[in-house]
Amino acid sequence: MSKKTWKAGTMLYPVPAVMVSCGLLDGEKNIVTIAWTGIICSDPPMLYISIRPERYSYDIIKKSGEFVVNIPNKKLAFATDFCGVKSGRDIDKFQHLNLHAVESNEIKAPYIDECPINIECKVKEIVSLGSHDMFISEICCVNVDESLLDEKDKLHLDKADLICYSHGEYWTLKESIGHFGYSIRKKEVIQRERKK
Repeated sequence: MSKKTWKAGTMLYPVPAVMVSCGLLDGEKNIVTIAWTGIICSDPPMLYISIRPERYSYDIIKKSGEFVVNIPNKKLAFATDFCGVKSGRDIDKFQHLNLHAVESNEIKAPYIDECPINIECKVKEIVSLGSHDMFISEICCVNVDESLLDEKDKLHLDKADLICYSHGEYWTLKESIGHFGYSIRKKEVIQRERKK
């Protein structure tokens, strides 16, 4: 395979496209779109978000030590993009986009009701990296839309119509092509599962 070498850059795609809400339900609040986020520990459950210090939400999160990672779906692709290119200094994004800020369960920062999944977080450490600072945070709780759960409370993320970001474009997630551990399962079991 012939390859061309580029200079070092942020070429790890696709990535999540999440709407991070911060501030206070009855006070200053904002939504910022973040693509640089991910799980970094399972026990305790932790994730990170990386934000440029000049962003409006940066100081809100640094001061409060809390935020919510709201996972959007296809219906929220426009809002997701808007919250990444417009500043909360100039516009109330909740009001402008007709999004509803809801009181969180474990923290003071509100979550976005329209997002099917909301991950409430508390900042544990801030690491300055250069253009961005990384907010290393513990997950306090996760709120999931009941429409994604079956009668046994099993989560079906395929019903959420989630989106991701890849090299300047938003994409939907179309279909499952395997599950964790499927590469080592017996051939008969794999074939039986694919017929379902």
